[in-house]
Amino acid sequence: MARIQKPEEMFPDIVEDFKKVFADNLISIILYGSGAGSDYKPGKSDLNFLVIISEEAIDHLDQAIETVSRWKKKNVAVPLFMTKSYISSSLDSFPIEFLNIKKNYILVFGENVLKDISFDARHLRLQCEREIKGKLLLLRESYLETEGKQKRVKELIKASITAFISIFNGILYLKGIELPATRREIIQSVAGEIPINPEVFMTCLDIKEDKKEFSSAETTGIFKDYLMQIRKLWEFIDQMEL
Repeated sequence: MARIQKPEEMFPDIVEDFKKVFADNLISIILYGSGAGSDYKPGKSDLNFLVIISEEAIDHLDQAIETVSRWKKKNVAVPLFMTKSYISSSLDSFPIEFLNIKKNYILVFGENVLKDISFDARHLRLQCEREIKGKLLLLRESYLETEGKQKRVKELIKASITAFISIFNGILYLKGIELPATRREIIQSVAGEIPINPEVFMTCLDIKEDKKEFSSAETTGIFKDYLMQIRKLWEFIDQMEL
Protein backbone atom coordinates (compact mmCIF):
# COMPACT_ATOMS: atom_id res chain seq x y z
CA MET A 1 0.00 0.00 0.00
CA ALA A 2 1.35 3.43 -0.96
CA ARG A 3 2.54 5.61 1.86
CA ILE A 4 0.57 8.70 2.72
CA GLN A 5 3.07 11.45 1.94
CA LYS A 6 0.94 14.28 3.29
CA PRO A 7 -1.82 13.68 5.87
CA GLU A 8 -4.07 16.28 4.23
CA GLU A 9 -4.34 13.95 1.23
CA MET A 10 -6.72 11.77 3.25
CA PHE A 11 -8.85 14.53 4.78
CA PRO A 12 -11.71 14.59 2.25
CA ASP A 13 -12.12 10.81 2.34
CA ILE A 14 -11.95 10.44 6.11
CA VAL A 15 -14.47 13.25 6.58
CA GLU A 16 -16.82 11.66 4.06
CA ASP A 17 -16.53 8.25 5.72
CA PHE A 18 -17.28 9.48 9.25
CA LYS A 19 -20.10 11.73 8.03
CA LYS A 20 -21.70 8.62 6.53
CA VAL A 21 -21.45 6.90 9.91
CA PHE A 22 -22.51 9.72 12.25
CA ALA A 23 -24.32 12.25 9.98
CA ASP A 24 -25.34 15.31 12.04
CA ASN A 25 -23.93 13.70 15.21
CA LEU A 26 -20.40 14.31 13.90
CA ILE A 27 -19.14 17.50 15.54
CA SER A 28 -15.48 17.62 14.53
CA ILE A 29 -12.49 15.65 13.28
CA ILE A 30 -9.01 16.68 14.40
CA LEU A 31 -5.60 15.33 13.38
CA TYR A 32 -3.13 15.58 16.27
CA GLY A 33 0.39 14.50 17.19
CA SER A 34 3.37 14.03 14.91
CA GLY A 35 1.12 13.74 11.87
CA ALA A 36 0.08 17.35 12.42
CA GLY A 37 3.55 18.72 13.09
CA SER A 38 7.01 19.11 11.62
CA ASP A 39 8.15 15.73 12.99
CA TYR A 40 5.91 13.84 10.55
CA LYS A 41 7.70 11.07 8.63
CA PRO A 42 5.69 9.27 5.90
CA GLY A 43 5.26 5.61 6.69
CA LYS A 44 6.70 5.95 10.20
CA SER A 45 4.79 8.61 12.09
CA ASP A 46 1.45 7.74 13.63
CA LEU A 47 -1.67 9.27 12.12
CA ASN A 48 -3.91 10.03 15.09
CA PHE A 49 -7.40 11.50 14.87
CA LEU A 50 -9.70 12.87 17.53
CA VAL A 51 -13.34 12.45 16.54
CA ILE A 52 -15.89 14.49 18.49
CA ILE A 53 -19.45 13.20 18.34
CA SER A 54 -22.70 13.85 20.17
CA GLU A 55 -23.72 12.30 23.49
CA GLU A 56 -26.26 10.19 21.63
CA ALA A 57 -23.73 8.83 19.12
CA ILE A 58 -21.06 7.93 21.70
CA ASP A 59 -23.25 5.03 22.86
CA HIS A 60 -23.33 3.58 19.34
CA LEU A 61 -19.66 3.34 18.40
CA ASP A 62 -20.27 -0.09 16.94
CA GLN A 63 -21.56 1.76 13.87
CA ALA A 64 -17.98 2.88 13.18
CA ILE A 65 -16.28 -0.53 13.41
CA GLU A 66 -16.12 -1.14 9.67
CA THR A 67 -14.89 2.40 8.91
CA VAL A 68 -12.21 2.29 11.62
CA SER A 69 -11.05 -1.12 10.39
CA ARG A 70 -10.75 0.13 6.83
CA TRP A 71 -8.63 3.12 7.87
CA LYS A 72 -6.39 0.93 10.03
CA LYS A 73 -5.38 -0.83 6.84
CA LYS A 74 -4.17 2.57 5.60
CA ASN A 75 -1.95 2.95 8.70
CA VAL A 76 -4.34 5.27 10.53
CA ALA A 77 -4.54 4.60 14.28
CA VAL A 78 -7.89 3.88 15.87
CA PRO A 79 -9.29 7.38 16.57
CA LEU A 80 -10.06 8.78 19.99
CA PHE A 81 -13.84 9.21 20.16
CA MET A 82 -15.00 11.83 22.65
CA THR A 83 -17.84 14.19 23.40
CA LYS A 84 -17.53 17.89 24.20
CA SER A 85 -18.63 17.26 27.78
CA TYR A 86 -16.01 14.55 28.23
CA ILE A 87 -13.28 17.01 27.22
CA SER A 88 -14.49 19.82 29.47
CA SER A 89 -14.81 17.48 32.47
CA SER A 90 -11.43 15.79 31.92
CA LEU A 91 -9.02 18.71 31.76
CA ASP A 92 -8.31 18.35 35.49
CA SER A 93 -7.63 14.61 35.17
CA PHE A 94 -5.62 14.49 31.92
CA PRO A 95 -4.06 17.93 31.40
CA ILE A 96 -0.84 16.54 29.89
CA GLU A 97 -2.72 14.53 27.29
CA PHE A 98 -4.93 17.42 26.24
CA LEU A 99 -2.02 19.88 26.32
CA ASN A 100 -0.09 17.68 23.90
CA ILE A 101 -3.11 17.22 21.64
CA LYS A 102 -3.61 20.98 21.57
CA LYS A 103 0.09 21.63 20.88
CA ASN A 104 0.05 19.91 17.46
CA TYR A 105 -3.30 19.65 15.76
CA ILE A 106 -5.10 20.40 12.52
CA LEU A 107 -8.84 20.96 12.41
CA VAL A 108 -10.00 18.66 9.62
CA PHE A 109 -13.73 19.14 9.95
CA GLY A 110 -16.29 20.98 12.04
CA GLU A 111 -16.05 22.84 15.33
CA ASN A 112 -12.66 23.68 16.85
CA VAL A 113 -13.32 22.22 20.29
CA LEU A 114 -9.67 22.66 21.36
CA LYS A 115 -9.34 26.35 20.61
CA ASP A 116 -10.40 27.76 23.98
CA ILE A 117 -9.42 25.02 26.43
CA SER A 118 -6.96 25.99 29.19
CA PHE A 119 -5.21 24.17 32.01
CA ASP A 120 -5.02 24.64 35.76
CA ALA A 121 -1.34 24.77 36.78
CA ARG A 122 -2.00 22.76 39.96
CA HIS A 123 -3.57 19.88 38.07
CA LEU A 124 -0.80 19.92 35.47
CA ARG A 125 2.02 19.92 38.04
CA LEU A 126 0.41 17.07 39.96
CA GLN A 127 0.05 14.94 36.85
CA CYS A 128 3.65 15.66 35.81
CA GLU A 129 4.84 14.44 39.21
CA ARG A 130 2.60 11.37 39.13
CA GLU A 131 3.65 10.45 35.59
CA ILE A 132 7.38 10.86 36.23
CA LYS A 133 7.38 8.86 39.45
CA GLY A 134 5.14 6.15 38.03
CA LYS A 135 7.22 5.75 34.90
CA LEU A 136 10.44 5.63 36.90
CA LEU A 137 9.11 2.72 38.96
CA LEU A 138 7.85 0.96 35.85
CA LEU A 139 11.15 1.40 33.98
CA ARG A 140 13.14 -0.04 36.89
CA GLU A 141 10.84 -3.05 37.08
CA SER A 142 10.74 -3.52 33.31
CA TYR A 143 14.52 -3.32 33.08
CA LEU A 144 14.87 -6.31 35.39
CA GLU A 145 12.42 -8.19 33.19
CA THR A 146 14.63 -7.58 30.14
CA GLU A 147 17.32 -9.75 31.76
CA GLY A 148 19.80 -7.21 30.35
CA LYS A 149 19.18 -8.29 26.75
CA GLN A 150 20.06 -5.45 24.41
CA LYS A 151 17.05 -5.76 22.09
CA ARG A 152 14.61 -5.66 24.98
CA VAL A 153 16.38 -2.72 26.63
CA LYS A 154 16.22 -0.80 23.34
CA GLU A 155 12.51 -1.54 23.04
CA LEU A 156 12.02 -0.25 26.57
CA ILE A 157 13.68 3.03 25.65
CA LYS A 158 11.70 3.31 22.41
CA ALA A 159 8.42 2.68 24.20
CA SER A 160 8.99 5.27 26.93
CA ILE A 161 10.86 8.27 25.51
CA THR A 162 7.84 9.82 23.78
CA ALA A 163 5.98 9.98 27.10
CA PHE A 164 8.76 12.08 28.59
CA ILE A 165 8.61 14.50 25.67
CA SER A 166 4.93 14.99 26.57
CA ILE A 167 5.85 15.59 30.21
CA PHE A 168 8.48 18.11 29.11
CA ASN A 169 5.74 20.03 27.32
CA GLY A 170 3.82 20.13 30.58
CA ILE A 171 6.84 21.50 32.46
CA LEU A 172 7.45 24.17 29.82
CA TYR A 173 3.79 25.19 29.96
CA LEU A 174 4.07 25.57 33.75
CA LYS A 175 7.13 27.75 33.20
CA GLY A 176 5.20 29.95 30.81
CA ILE A 177 7.48 29.02 27.90
CA GLU A 178 6.15 28.62 24.37
CA LEU A 179 6.20 24.96 23.37
CA PRO A 180 8.76 24.24 20.62
CA ALA A 181 7.77 22.50 17.42
CA THR A 182 10.07 19.44 17.42
CA ARG A 183 10.95 16.84 20.02
CA ARG A 184 14.64 17.75 20.03
CA GLU A 185 13.85 21.43 20.47
CA ILE A 186 11.59 20.50 23.39
CA ILE A 187 14.43 18.60 25.07
CA GLN A 188 16.83 21.51 24.63
CA SER A 189 14.28 23.98 25.93
CA VAL A 190 13.46 22.03 29.08
CA ALA A 191 17.18 21.45 29.75
CA GLY A 192 17.52 25.23 29.88
CA GLU A 193 15.06 25.25 32.80
CA ILE A 194 15.97 22.05 34.67
CA PRO A 195 19.45 20.72 35.54
CA ILE A 196 19.22 17.61 33.36
CA ASN A 197 21.55 16.35 30.66
CA PRO A 198 19.75 16.81 27.32
CA GLU A 199 22.19 14.53 25.49
CA VAL A 200 20.86 11.49 27.34
CA PHE A 201 17.33 12.14 26.05
CA MET A 202 18.68 13.00 22.58
CA THR A 203 20.45 9.64 22.50
CA CYS A 204 17.23 7.88 23.53
CA LEU A 205 15.53 9.61 20.59
CA ASP A 206 18.33 8.36 18.33
CA ILE A 207 17.51 4.85 19.51
CA LYS A 208 13.78 5.32 18.93
CA GLU A 209 14.39 6.70 15.44
CA ASP A 210 17.04 4.05 14.62
CA LYS A 211 19.54 6.79 13.83
CA LYS A 212 22.53 5.16 15.54
CA GLU A 213 23.72 1.70 16.47
CA PHE A 214 25.01 0.97 19.95
CA SER A 215 26.70 -2.06 21.46
CA SER A 216 25.05 -4.01 24.25
CA ALA A 217 27.27 -2.37 26.87
CA GLU A 218 26.57 1.09 25.43
CA THR A 219 22.82 0.46 25.46
CA THR A 220 22.96 -0.59 29.11
CA GLY A 221 24.95 2.53 29.98
CA ILE A 222 22.49 4.75 28.13
CA PHE A 223 19.57 3.20 29.99
CA LYS A 224 21.22 3.71 33.37
CA ASP A 225 21.91 7.36 32.50
CA TYR A 226 18.29 7.64 31.39
CA LEU A 227 17.05 6.48 34.79
CA MET A 228 19.36 8.94 36.56
CA GLN A 229 18.01 11.86 34.53
CA ILE A 230 14.42 10.80 35.21
CA ARG A 231 15.19 10.76 38.92
CA LYS A 232 16.46 14.35 38.59
CA LEU A 233 13.20 15.21 36.86
CA TRP A 234 11.01 14.02 39.71
CA GLU A 235 13.23 15.72 42.29
CA PHE A 236 12.71 18.97 40.39
CA ILE A 237 8.97 18.64 39.89
CA ASP A 238 8.49 17.54 43.52
CA GLN A 239 9.94 20.87 44.71
CA MET A 240 8.53 23.03 41.92
CA GLU A 241 6.64 26.08 43.10
CA LEU A 242 3.83 27.47 40.97
